Amino acid sequence: MKLYYAPGTCALSPHIVALEAGIPIELERVDIRKTPHLTEAGVDFAVINPNLYVPALELDDGSVLTEGTAIVQLIADLKPDAGLVPAFGSPERYRLQSWLNFIATELHKVYSPWLFHPEYGTQAQDVARTKITERLEFAEDHLARSGPFLMGDRFSAADAYLFTIVGWSEFAKIDLAAFPHLRDFMSRVGARPAVRAAMAAEGMKVAA
Repeated sequence: MKLYYAPGTCALSPHIVALEAGIPIELERVDIRKTPHLTEAGVDFAVINPNLYVPALELDDGSVLTEGTAIVQLIADLKPDAGLVPAFGSPERYRLQSWLNFIATELHKVYSPWLFHPEYGTQAQDVARTKITERLEFAEDHLARSGPFLMGDRFSAADAYLFTIVGWSEFAKIDLAAFPHLRDFMSRVGARPAVRAAMAAEGMKVAA
């Protein structure tokens, strides 16, 4: 399998899941800051994903899967013994999907005024910061009651996604000091060997 990624994006999440599961995965970087978006191999990324965003996962049969929340589940399901996703049909699987959906819709896209649309200006950033703070409070309360991970005692694909998105907070000037359980979560997940390896492979800063 081949994962198309760009450093510092949500593509880190499926990369982490693949390494946690011990699944070999090829990486191909995409330059998303230029038009057209070209891969390292010089391929126009629009041919791979017409929506022009990462991640995209090329499967062994040559087909391509997009959308990070789908990709992390496919990868994790390839290695069920790794325990990164609960079994299909179980109530826990739907709880995991609930967390993936929450992160995707209530956190991920709200960071856009800083990451992808600075032209929106400071007013949009102020509105986004308020909403992000509210959603981080929700995650903080859950971790305080049910942690150390989103699904309890075991690390899951949802934790990889939350770590990736909350990791943008420094760039967005959102202080995690008010969220001690979430801050501890970030340190705990960031110390995992697979997480550190994924970040290093993508050229990202890894905490000492």
